[in-house]
Amino acid sequence: MAKIGRNQPCPCGSGAKAKRCCGVPRGPSPDQLATAFLNAACRQWAPVLAGYTVEELGELFQEVAALPATDLSLHARLPRLLPAGLQRLRTAIAEDDADAVTAAMPDALAIIDTPLERQRLARAVLALHDDGHRIDCDTAAAAIIDLAADDHSLLLLRAMIEALSVDTGTARTPAGLLVAAR
Repeated sequence: MAKIGRNQPCPCGSGAKAKRCCGVPRGPSPDQLATAFLNAACRQWAPVLAGYTVEELGELFQEVAALPATDLSLHARLPRLLPAGLQRLRTAIAEDDADAVTAAMPDALAIIDTPLERQRLARAVLALHDDGHRIDCDTAAAAIIDLAADDHSLLLLRAMIEALSVDTGTARTPAGLLVAAR
């Protein structure tokens, strides 16, 4: 099948140019833009951690893992209707079954782990840093680097667990409220 140019008539038969009718996809996708944002933020913030030792970085990433418990903006966004993988993890958290949580984690993380969700969390980290330095520079830098990494993000994992824990009523919100389970 031949590629349709932007200025050629639309194949739907409307008579309009393809760019004005059904369109010709162009430009980066939302996922590509989110990845570019994360990469740019990583390059900007990485020098903050230049002098850290391996042990100090380990401690810093433990602080990053604790961030979702400090602010709701750092909780993963859950869909209104939970897909099976997230529902299994939610049930395991509600039942306080550590083995089931471990088993359900990969499927649930595959649902939540998107470039757009990583970008949203990075923006939340930066907003909390800019808002009276509720997150210090070093922790913000570590969080951004964690979110920009190609492998699983510790912050994203903890954001998902914290969101599901609050959703099930097994954990309180950062403000101390106990939410009724849905």
